[in-house]
Amino acid sequence: MLYRLKNVFEDRPKDAKKGDFGRVLIIGGSKMFTGAPALSALAALYTGCDLTVIAAPKRAADICAAISPNLITQPLDGDFLKNQHIKEIKPLIDKADAIVIGPGLGQEEETKKTIIKLLEYLKKPTVIDADAITAIIQKKETFKNRPFILTPHRGEFKKLTGKEVTEENVQLFAKKLGCVILAKGPKDIISNGKKIEKNNTGNSYMTVGGTGDVLSGITAALLARGVTPFDAAMFAAYIMGRAGDIAALTFGESLTATDILDIITQVLLEVNDL
Repeated sequence: MLYRLKNVFEDRPKDAKKGDFGRVLIIGGSKMFTGAPALSALAALYTGCDLTVIAAPKRAADICAAISPNLITQPLDGDFLKNQHIKEIKPLIDKADAIVIGPGLGQEEETKKTIIKLLEYLKKPTVIDADAITAIIQKKETFKNRPFILTPHRGEFKKLTGKEVTEENVQLFAKKLGCVILAKGPKDIISNGKKIEKNNTGNSYMTVGGTGDVLSGITAALLARGVTPFDAAMFAAYIMGRAGDIAALTFGESLTATDILDIITQVLLEVNDL
C-alpha cells in the first residue's frame, strides 16, 4: 500500500502549473462552528492540492480567512447554510475537482435540506462528513453510485445504518449505497462494497475535536489529484493516523487537530523516502 501511495506523490514535472494537482471546495461552517472548514482546507493544502476554497456562512468564512492567508473564502449571508446559498455555491462546485461537505455545518433543519439539494447536484468526487452524514440519514439511497466517500465515526455509522461498525456491515452498506465508506475507529475500516481494507495507524489521543475535519481535507486532496475514492480513503486514513501517531509522541493528552496538521508534511516525506 505504501508504495502505491508513493506513486501518488511522484516527482512533479518541471512545467507543472497551478491546478494540475487539484482544486478542493469545502462547504462547511456556521456561526458556532467556525474552525472546522479551515482545518479541512489546510489539511488539503498540506496534502498537496493547489487550491482550496471555503464556502461558509459569513462569520465562519471571515474567521477562516483570518486563520491563514493561504485560504480563499466565499462568505455566505447569515449564520448557517440556507437554500438561498445554492446559487452561489454551484459555480464553485463547477470549478472544483473534489468537494468536502459537512464540517461545522450544524443541525439546522434548513441546512439539512440544503445539503440534500447540493448532493443531488453533485456528480464530482465528494467527501461527506460530519453534519452532512446526519443530513442524509433519511435519504441516503438517493445518492447511490456516485463518487462519494462517507466518513462516519461509530455513532454516525449506527445512525446511518442501524448497525454497529464491523467489517461485514461496512462492506454491506458500502455495496448497498454504491459508495465508499471510511468508518473511523480504533482500526479504520474502508470498503467500496467489494474490497475491504483496515487501517492500523492512529491512537486514542485523536478523539479530540477537529481530527475528522483534517481527515476529510486529506481525503479530498487525494481525490482532487485523480485518486480513486477507495484508494483515497485508504491512503487518507493511513496519512492521518500516522501523523496522529507522531504527534502523540510529543503532545500526548494535549494533542489537538492543528498539531496533526503540522505533521502531514513529515508523513509525506516519509512516504517519498521509501
